[in-house]
Amino acid sequence: MTDLFEKHKPAAPLAERLRPKKLEDVIGQAHLLGAGKPLRLAFESGKPHSMILWGPPGTGKTTLARLMALAFDAEFVALSAVLSGVKDIRDAIERAQMVLQQSGRHTILFVDEVHRFNKSQQDAFLPYVEQGLVTLIGATTENPSFEVNSALLSRAQVYVLTALSENELATLFERAGNHALQGLNFTDAARRLLIGYADGDARRLLNLLEQVKTAAETEGVSEIGVDYAHNALSSNVRRFDKGGDEFYDQISALHKSLRGSDPDAALYWMCRMLDGGTDPLYIGRRLIRAAVEDVGLADPRALQMALDACGIYERLGSPEGELALAQATLYLACAPKSNAAYVAYNKTRSFIASDTSRRVPEHLCNAPTKLMKELGFGREYRYAHDEPEAYSAGENYFPDGLPELKFYQPTARGLEGKISEKLAHLRELDKQAKKKI
Repeated sequence: MTDLFEKHKPAAPLAERLRPKKLEDVIGQAHLLGAGKPLRLAFESGKPHSMILWGPPGTGKTTLARLMALAFDAEFVALSAVLSGVKDIRDAIERAQMVLQQSGRHTILFVDEVHRFNKSQQDAFLPYVEQGLVTLIGATTENPSFEVNSALLSRAQVYVLTALSENELATLFERAGNHALQGLNFTDAARRLLIGYADGDARRLLNLLEQVKTAAETEGVSEIGVDYAHNALSSNVRRFDKGGDEFYDQISALHKSLRGSDPDAALYWMCRMLDGGTDPLYIGRRLIRAAVEDVGLADPRALQMALDACGIYERLGSPEGELALAQATLYLACAPKSNAAYVAYNKTRSFIASDTSRRVPEHLCNAPTKLMKELGFGREYRYAHDEPEAYSAGENYFPDGLPELKFYQPTARGLEGKISEKLAHLRELDKQAKKKI
């Protein structure tokens, strides 16, 4: 009878079969798992601590929690805040106590979507975390500053996980091909399509591959091109075309409409992308980019408007958050434009990359000790507030030996026009000061 049940037991999803069994197999999160990085050190320490793993779906939150239980030979108890209540929490704690009494093993309590627990449910963990009975690992896609109790936050380290890059997803694609996609040949365009649509989500990529594999096996197909991948996936995938040419064309159209000061076109493309399934916060990131790159100091309020819109969406969700993004879109399109700050930044980075490393001039150095003062550090520094117009005319703030450098060239548009006038006046004061020397 057991063999019969085993025979008809459904196969685990590809995402589960390819879940890393050791830390070295984890793809992505190098800022946390690289040598000397926080989570790597946590694994190597041998001492588990409570933590909140904050990041988008499919970035390895559950996997890291499971690997931590393996690394510390701890009991792994998982709860989903979507399905669990206080009784489930109580049962988990009783299980942790029983494991400790019977085997002396510690318990790692993993709570998926921890932000979905209300205040009283989150408070239920506190005494057991403080006692050290359990190490709590919470996973959330939402900002824990807003969604997790401050009392719980103060007892847990927050680690921010990031969406996987295209190269990291390509590595995962190759791993999946070696283990589960034998006999299927994907064109480069089909790979790009699937990787783009996964949008940094490893689980989503593996689910898409499994969906394509099932369709291909059913139809006896071995060559997977863009058209076949489109047909094998859901209608929403075809309409959204995440990662395909149409998707990137829409991003380009939105950004160029903002730069071109066409509020109606910008709003049209923003709504097209929302309708197609784009993550609203992805649009928010593009608005922030446009605010810095194309509006700049012509209207510094544009950047704050874009940041506020993202914050509002994170806090309120849809539809209020989307309306805030729409308002920011209109504001950026109508704002005066300047890329002077963007150009200045790129010029400065390019210059520094090709220049030698130069010492800070002594008059600009801090002198916190008696010895440093005796050596002359900071001695000739001129305190601008003590001079006319709070400006030390003729002073040099660059390293010695550099020619005169002017990276920032403000335009005459918006607030930057005033900035341009102010800088021209200060340069004139510099000239007059040099004549007196």
